[in-house]
Amino acid sequence: MKYIGHQNFDHSQAVRVGILLVNLGTPEAPEKKSLRVYLRRFLWDPRVVEIPRLLWWLILHGIILRVRPARSAANYRKIWNERGSPLLFHTRDLAESVRGLVAERMGEAVVVDFAMRYSSPDIAATIQGMIDQGVTKLLVLPLYPQYSGPTTGSTFDALAADFTRRRWLPELRFVSQYHDHPAYIKAIADSIRAHRATHGTADKLLFSYHGEPRRCLDLGDPYHCQCHKTTRLVAEQLGLPESSYLTTFQSRFGKAEWLRPYTDATLKALPGQGVTSVQVVCPGFSADCLETLEEIGEENRDYFIAAGGTHFDYIPCLNSAAGHVEAITAIIKGHLAGWADAGATSEPTATQARAIALGAGQ
Repeated sequence: MKYIGHQNFDHSQAVRVGILLVNLGTPEAPEKKSLRVYLRRFLWDPRVVEIPRLLWWLILHGIILRVRPARSAANYRKIWNERGSPLLFHTRDLAESVRGLVAERMGEAVVVDFAMRYSSPDIAATIQGMIDQGVTKLLVLPLYPQYSGPTTGSTFDALAADFTRRRWLPELRFVSQYHDHPAYIKAIADSIRAHRATHGTADKLLFSYHGEPRRCLDLGDPYHCQCHKTTRLVAEQLGLPESSYLTTFQSRFGKAEWLRPYTDATLKALPGQGVTSVQVVCPGFSADCLETLEEIGEENRDYFIAAGGTHFDYIPCLNSAAGHVEAITAIIKGHLAGWADAGATSEPTATQARAIALGAGQ
């Protein structure tokens, strides 16, 4: 097996710390062909769909990839704009802002970049680019506040697969969750507070998180509990009574039971319970995407209004807002503790140089 090494490595190169932000991914274009490529990669991940491979291959290629790409492309066209996919440009904007703040506080020698799990920029290529810049210590931060196997776990799988191909490995730290980090909670609470200062307060506030099969919870995935904790902490910071908010789960797929209560069913039922105005926030999404802009902002809004609701507000994701940049930077700073040379520009020690040299030339 040929491992990836360093060609003509400069052993006087400064030791650098790398920060890699990772998000889910997006099709290259809102077209059927691009959606088929993206969905094939996404839905074939065994972390995402835990069905025996042969059976799932038949379902995926025989049914889903023949039907879903066209429908998904039509939905993507509703949210696509001159900058392209919202998930991609919001993540890029966030990474660029975090890079600037990290450089200001930790020095230019800290490398900050971003990648997508199922699309470009690719994780492996981005890591290689960081290593080429002299990164020897790598902190990976998946942009999923609540841990889930299909998201955070899958990111680690991709990282581990890349590392099995490398002759020399950087020191690695991996942020598995930040659902209760004070800076993240403050950023969510501040965004709700700011929205309400402009648009007023609704009868009910829904915290809508991406769903996952109930089976994941039964097998020990902490996602469900972490979502509820995020809701509770944000509500406490806002001083909300329990009767004024709900935690729900959206985006279910297939016929199996998923985490309840379902967002769509809840919005259809609320007007019949006397709730005629709602505001929906999605704290599990770091950046606006198809599931927030189209599914919540359009599809679920229509459900609520058709059921008798009179006022529906979607509160945008944190995206690249200043509070989000501060929160991500605070999380990074906490996880860099002990890496005393973070931001340093000094030459590698003799021990480090010898270790790097072992990976050179192949």
